[in-house]
Amino acid sequence: MSLKVLFIGGTGNISLPCVAQAVAAGHRVSVFNRGATGAELPPSVTSILSDRSDAATYRELGAGGFDVVCQFIAFTPAQMAEDVAAFSGRVGQYIFISSASVYEKPPRHYVITEKTPTVNPYWKYSQDKIACEAMVKAADGLAWTIVRPSHTMRTGLPTMFNEGDSVAHRMLAGKPVIVAGDGATPWTLTRPVDFAVPFVNLFGKDAALGEDFHISSDNAYTWDSIYGAIAAGLGVEADIVHVPTDTLVRYHPDWEGPLMGDKTWAALFDNTKVKRVAGDFPCAKDINEVIAEPVAHLKTRLKTKGPKGDELDSLIDKIARQQRALGAP
Repeated sequence: MSLKVLFIGGTGNISLPCVAQAVAAGHRVSVFNRGATGAELPPSVTSILSDRSDAATYRELGAGGFDVVCQFIAFTPAQMAEDVAAFSGRVGQYIFISSASVYEKPPRHYVITEKTPTVNPYWKYSQDKIACEAMVKAADGLAWTIVRPSHTMRTGLPTMFNEGDSVAHRMLAGKPVIVAGDGATPWTLTRPVDFAVPFVNLFGKDAALGEDFHISSDNAYTWDSIYGAIAAGLGVEADIVHVPTDTLVRYHPDWEGPLMGDKTWAALFDNTKVKRVAGDFPCAKDINEVIAEPVAHLKTRLKTKGPKGDELDSLIDKIARQQRALGAP
């Protein structure tokens, strides 16, 4: 069945492969965004170039006769309020892209299901997503589905502090990199191209309405193996220094969110629920294959911009030096 689908976003880390998958599935796809990324969309996609700050244009999206609206760029309750007003009673299915970081921290069980409570006292990003989910569920006349991606990366490297390319720049410079804890915590990484298949298979499904789903790989990797694979992709070795999480937060309080609110804890997901509705789906298993695309994008950036330092380099040098002075590896 061909559906009329709107992506709000549509050219980002996760959404671009989902647009391609929706087109491949035969849907009629439109994308609403600013057109700022320069990403290449499939030829059949209709682009609506605007900004959600244009309230009148944004509200009119609800009158577009869309069977499915996929919201990838709502992060705050104020943005969600605009969506509730624009789409309630006006679309067949509204899919809100939340985050698997909403699940309780610290976890009470090592395997996460959709019954795991959503409470995160450490990270405002996750708290805002939780608030948005509550607004979606409370909206009158909004036929909703909530989807929670786990750590899903395409252009950016998977790193512990969300520090982007600086990990690679340090590796290339022969500098140590920091991993919180002992490096053995299992962490799930998912390629967006693997995420896209079950995501699109939720479109138009009655069984998906009024339900929340996480979508992730069934495979997990230690943080040491993730950083080792990044280094191998760059042709170097990773010099890893392990530092307790609470120590890192004392050095730099802004790390509390991405660490205590997310990556310090084990992340293993039971995908039974989404598979019941969207069908089974394969995901890449080998860590080198999983991070191949982010590493390729990094190498392209290096050719354009070259290696560079980071404003936190001196702090990371200090932490690594002081940790090693304690005799720690």
